[in-house]
Amino acid sequence: MTQPKERLRKGQPAVQMIGVNKWFGDFHVLRDIGLKVGKGEKFVICGPSGSGKSTLIRCINALETHESGKILIDGVELTNDKKQVEEVRRDVGMVFQSFNLFPHMTILDNLMTAPIWVRQMPREEARDLAMHTLESVRIPEQANKYPGQLSGGQQQRVAIARALCMQPKVMLFDEPTSALDPEMIKEVLDVMIDLAGDGMTMLVVTHEMGFARQVADQVVFMDQGQIVEQAKPEAFFGSPQHRRTKQFLGQILG
Repeated sequence: MTQPKERLRKGQPAVQMIGVNKWFGDFHVLRDIGLKVGKGEKFVICGPSGSGKSTLIRCINALETHESGKILIDGVELTNDKKQVEEVRRDVGMVFQSFNLFPHMTILDNLMTAPIWVRQMPREEARDLAMHTLESVRIPEQANKYPGQLSGGQQQRVAIARALCMQPKVMLFDEPTSALDPEMIKEVLDVMIDLAGDGMTMLVVTHEMGFARQVADQVVFMDQGQIVEQAKPEAFFGSPQHRRTKQFLGQILG
């Protein structure tokens, strides 16, 4: 897996959020969010259910719109302009809890579709890229099968490969292992660890604290729509500063 470093502007954060606010009706789901993710950095975002974690990363590729503040991707501010939103989504890969694969297409066709139609990539080039990416997520032998023939862990690895086929600048993961059986979680996390080792910029919403310890450059804890604490893993787990962070870690780590 290779990060397309040459497509990133020098001197700009990969992702920056400045005073971002978001409401769902009267519910203030994101409150003055400030975040700066450097190129190649890995951020793990954790917190209780309803704390705004998923909304935060969905705002980064405009699946949700923010009401105030600024979001910049590689130095370019995200607006409501449809053309700009499409450009951002080409550069920001997203992996969800559910796999969202096309059930009537083979795995190979699932991976080839976006590069051909969105990036106008020649079919043979798209096929080569898809096979290379399937090899990188360790399931090239599944190329001609259909999603329903694969395990949940394999389908999630296909979803990761599909996002990588767009050669994104940034990868977003929204609790990518939460829908998986316990024995399938490790195979997905191992692929994500490989991706992190290759230098991909990543924002990962997850409760997998072992992954956070191993991979994260920064761990972000959210509660009630706010970033309560942000620190390097050794400080976050070893000496959390906020009472709410300590309570959360006590519950999740037992």
